[in-house]
Amino acid sequence: MNLIKTSVLNGIAVVTKMLALLGINKILALYVGPAGYAAFGQFQNVVALITTLIGGAFNTGVTKYTAEYVDDASRRVAVWRTAGTLSVGVSLVIACVLFFFRERLAEKFLNDGSLADVFAWFAAGLVFLILNTFLLAVLNGLKEIARYVVCNIVGSFLSVMITAVLVNFYGLKGALIALATYQSVAFFSTLAVCCRLKFFNFSSLFGRLDKEVVKNLLKYAVMAIVSAACLPVTQMLIRSEIGQTLGWTAAGYWEAMWRLSSAYLMMATTTLSIYFLPRLSELKTYRELMAEIGFGYRVILPLTALAAVSIYVLREPIVLFLFSTDFAPVTDLFAWQLVGDAFKIGSWIIAYVMLGKAMFKAFIFTEIIGSFLFYLLAVVLIRAVGLEGVVMAYAINYAVYWALVWVVIRRSLQSMRHAAEIA
Repeated sequence: MNLIKTSVLNGIAVVTKMLALLGINKILALYVGPAGYAAFGQFQNVVALITTLIGGAFNTGVTKYTAEYVDDASRRVAVWRTAGTLSVGVSLVIACVLFFFRERLAEKFLNDGSLADVFAWFAAGLVFLILNTFLLAVLNGLKEIARYVVCNIVGSFLSVMITAVLVNFYGLKGALIALATYQSVAFFSTLAVCCRLKFFNFSSLFGRLDKEVVKNLLKYAVMAIVSAACLPVTQMLIRSEIGQTLGWTAAGYWEAMWRLSSAYLMMATTTLSIYFLPRLSELKTYRELMAEIGFGYRVILPLTALAAVSIYVLREPIVLFLFSTDFAPVTDLFAWQLVGDAFKIGSWIIAYVMLGKAMFKAFIFTEIIGSFLFYLLAVVLIRAVGLEGVVMAYAINYAVYWALVWVVIRRSLQSMRHAAEIA
């Protein structure tokens, strides 16, 4: 399946997910306000941190090796069994930790021990959440894009429905419980879709660990751990810096800007995830690899820039429509944030080469440098110019990250080119 077909199918899921996210934004804006947004963002980072530590530790590898072993059923099943068994085992351990330390975690991350029940709900559904991401990784690797889209659409509807109901009855606590559980509920719809596939049976997903597969997956586990320890933690540290320096209402403004940015970038980021990763895993020659990268720059980056310009022009009505008048100061953050978004997508197009080719050392190096630089710039600029400093730091960081990624992977690309010329 080529990039255009993938983008069209993915577009259906992305539009649905985008509408769901924007709907949730509106619900939160009306019921919890800017300060509640900041708390929601903190817990969202906790969920992302744990999900990436467990699911991401294996699922990127599942997608890569499922695509790579497309003609080798026995190797494919070995990957699924190993990843499935490890995912469930690790998630059970983490769930126990979350449950028994729920009060301390609530005080640490949400500044409110009375919200401990949120972590209990998260612990109760963690295994199902991880299994949902695992099945989606299998569908992605098999290039079952239509089924992948259906699963994501159902998950989007569930996220809005669960959030709307729980926020209406329980306010901020309900929003946090919805965030903790909706992906777990989505597992059952994903399972129903997978049951229609010929390959699907539980014996193919769980069983004896394969030592070679474990070794290969560990590379992606290290990448996932670094990602989990970098972006979500960096966001939490920056949000805390804003809250302590400028107040938690200001932190809520940045959270609103970040969520809006994430919503419109979904088309680009998810297309990269479901098309580029399996595709780059398949490619063997320098010419094929550069052709795919070039196509990404001709299609994805210009569309992202066009979307950014359009959103900037319409920033005031967008904020009023998606949030409320309480969020009017967010409009001052758009310019630098949207520039940073364009740099981000430009860098990610080539950064996916590191994932597709298992360049784990390069990936770890660039992730750590990028996250550290973002935090450092944010602290300096927040204290120097105020809230706008955090979006300035975002744009500068991704400009530097883009250049850094290119320098890092250039040597590998040159090696591929040299090997092709010799052949």
